[in-house]
Amino acid sequence: MSKPQQVRPTKAYDLKAFTILLVEDYEFMQHLITGMLRAFGVGNIIVCESGSEARGLLSVMAAAKTADMKMADIVLTDWMMPEGDGESLLNWIRNHKEDKIRFMPVTMVSAFTSEDVVKMARDFGANEALVKPVSGEKLAQRILSVIDHPRPFIKAPHFFGPDRRRKELTWKKEERRKTQAEEIKVHNEQI
Repeated sequence: MSKPQQVRPTKAYDLKAFTILLVEDYEFMQHLITGMLRAFGVGNIIVCESGSEARGLLSVMAAAKTADMKMADIVLTDWMMPEGDGESLLNWIRNHKEDKIRFMPVTMVSAFTSEDVVKMARDFGANEALVKPVSGEKLAQRILSVIDHPRPFIKAPHFFGPDRRRKELTWKKEERRKTQAEEIKVHNEQI
């Protein structure tokens, strides 16, 4: 019987300059996820225990004018927490006046495995969703997806966030757009 082949990334990633903000109220999960992030080589991991604590920290980061305080590159947030949950944090991020906060990649982490929670996270503007228990492989996939495949942000009457579509489908009916696709400003940052 042959051994299963290990899947290895095709390119090396240097995450030493990365800052990841982990928003998680459960101490065991904090240790588990920070351990994985350290193993991936993430240089700076900041842990907040609630969405309200994360909002305060992100506001300070956005206002900082020195190199000592760097804005987080990615936010990993739990969905349900007692003081300021992930939903309210994500809503605050996507509606913030500062672009460096509004366009920040957010991965929603949840112990609730229903498809509804994943859809809700997507509809609130999360870049990625991750279901607990978290594996190193899945966490790495979500982080690399944000790095390698940043999605353009969409501003619609009732939504602001990364494009929720995952597939390119061909439109076979009459075009009804008021603004042509080429005229739409795309804000996409490579981190």
